[in-house]
Amino acid sequence: MAADRLRDSGRELGAFLQARRARIAPESVGVDGGRRRRVSGLRREELARLAGISVDYYVRLEQGRANQPSPEVLDALARALRLDHTARAHLTALAGRPRATAPRPAPSPGPIRAELRRVLDGLAGLPAVVLDERLQLLAWNALGSALFGGLDEPAVRDRNQARHLFLDPSAGETFPDWPDRRQEVVALLRHAVGRYPEDDQLAELVAELAERSADFRTRWAAGDVRMCGEGSKRFGHPTVGPLELDYETLHVPPLPGRMGQQLQVFSAAPGTPGAEALRRLAEEVNGARGGARDLAVG
Repeated sequence: MAADRLRDSGRELGAFLQARRARIAPESVGVDGGRRRRVSGLRREELARLAGISVDYYVRLEQGRANQPSPEVLDALARALRLDHTARAHLTALAGRPRATAPRPAPSPGPIRAELRRVLDGLAGLPAVVLDERLQLLAWNALGSALFGGLDEPAVRDRNQARHLFLDPSAGETFPDWPDRRQEVVALLRHAVGRYPEDDQLAELVAELAERSADFRTRWAAGDVRMCGEGSKRFGHPTVGPLELDYETLHVPPLPGRMGQQLQVFSAAPGTPGAEALRRLAEEVNGARGGARDLAVG
């Protein structure tokens, strides 16, 4: 996968349509799968019929020869492909993405705003990290550093979460549910590509991962897309042991020329094993500076 392919709206739209078409089981829409079917999911003509558009036009969409379908066609495709809200928004972004005249995000991650840093400083009892939409870890508190595997040691731990999960064999020690985490970061990166089609660093990151990781290529081809929200994650710590924690994500809107940022805060309900493990983690890092740690710039 070349980085410049991500800037080709027609090809990326076609690849997304093809990936999501392959995920629709024929039987789920009343189509006989048959034993001799040689494609996964629906055929192009079957998807076009479900969407109520011509087969020729749909083929041109997948081949990148048509890349700006009308809102009505997009809505019909989204229904036929059973896309959720986030995937629908991604489809719309791919179909109407701005061209090279659009402003690009800053070429390298910058410091977080002072107001957001104060929030981190006030979360000394809960692990918290700040990421941008390239999944670059920008800042963290002491518990966040310990939870994510030593963010204060850049020579040991890559601060890009996607690169860490796919290219660092030790990532499974910190993230025992690494298959789920890998799938998550792929879906988050695909969402970011739709929002920032002209971002060089994002395109280069996706291209690097695709070149170096067969697993990334496979997961990217599946067409998953999502925004980071809430849920639970499992972590491993060398002395505390396993932790299963809930997380909430607060989204910081992008400023002109900047990417959006995400503040992730981890916690556990009182009386749960996660709460006890989090208490022991706090004891483990007791004495370390509790304020926010920023990514060094320059």
